[in-house]
Amino acid sequence: MKKRLIILSGFAVLVSTCLLSFTSGYKPWFENDPYADSLRAVYSQPSSQWPAPNVSAGVKWLELDKLPEGPLKNPTAQQQPVIALGKVLFFDPRLSGSGQISCASCHVPDLNWTDGRERALGHDHQTGQRNTPTIFNVWFAKKLFWDGRSNSLEDQVFGPVNSEIEMHGDMAVVPGKIEQIAGYAPLFTAAFGDAHVTADRISGAIAMFERTVVSRKADFDHFMSGKKEAMSDAAVRGLHLFRTKAGCMNCHNGPLLTDNEFHNIGLTYYGREYEDLGQYNITKDANDVGKFKTPGLRDVIRTRPWMHNGLFDNMEGVLNMYNAGMPQPKRKPEQVNDPLFPKTDTLLKKLNLSKNEIQDIIAWLNSITAEPWKMRQPELPK
Repeated sequence: MKKRLIILSGFAVLVSTCLLSFTSGYKPWFENDPYADSLRAVYSQPSSQWPAPNVSAGVKWLELDKLPEGPLKNPTAQQQPVIALGKVLFFDPRLSGSGQISCASCHVPDLNWTDGRERALGHDHQTGQRNTPTIFNVWFAKKLFWDGRSNSLEDQVFGPVNSEIEMHGDMAVVPGKIEQIAGYAPLFTAAFGDAHVTADRISGAIAMFERTVVSRKADFDHFMSGKKEAMSDAAVRGLHLFRTKAGCMNCHNGPLLTDNEFHNIGLTYYGREYEDLGQYNITKDANDVGKFKTPGLRDVIRTRPWMHNGLFDNMEGVLNMYNAGMPQPKRKPEQVNDPLFPKTDTLLKKLNLSKNEIQDIIAWLNSITAEPWKMRQPELPK
């Protein structure tokens, strides 16, 4: 009897909703969207026939697409031993000053190559200033780190090794330490032709290994390959919202959903305890105050917490902030002539997304998030 009442109650709600739409002018969220009743059909067409995305004038964008193959999907016979060496070095804590911290301490394979922390934890349990980004698809990045201070993966390796609060090592000393480990001699010989260890060989091998860390195909990729049932209705609606009303493609576009650029999204904490001026700290250009790298969104649901400072641990919170237009700080009287006062990117505007629309976008983000692949720690040389 109780079950029958619940069913009848649900039916009554459905009927009353339908009547409301005819009698009182009720409008569902998608009524003003000309594509709403045929979204699956629209997005089942080639992407060249999709609705035009909502991007601001002057924005260079690429259409969303299937996951691209990494540059080392089929490594050559010469590359294979370098990749194998880089993998071992990536997991070896002996690159650090304490002998306790490896690259994999922060970029953990089981955690989608990040660490799940708000901010990175390093030498002597010191907390860093920023969140650990995943290294999924890092081969695509033009600049590395949140502030873009490295121009290549090879150069990037030096940063955490030499950092006082990260690995607390010294790349001028590390080669000598590694060369004293007999088990590394055959690995370096296979990779480079002799057993000599240099900083450039270490960084080059690690960088080559990192280029092999790529996302797996997700539901969206199967959808784009012709399996149109691979994405739920909510995910298809979310894809459409992502490209249109939400304006996400101003920054998150292309197959890996990043413009490879830097933007100020209003989270500088200017003049406060957690101030971080981002790219400005590197360039000293006032136009770069508060700018941080646009992360790719592949596997985004599994790489929480989000933002350069790990501010958000739930995707609803992230999208609610974007929906509100992100923080738009106002100058105080004493800041009127401050050349470093942060300016939130003009691409960010209030979106007026409904709760249902936000959930649809989250469904879409799930469709570009794949099941993680496993990688076991290799045996370290002795």
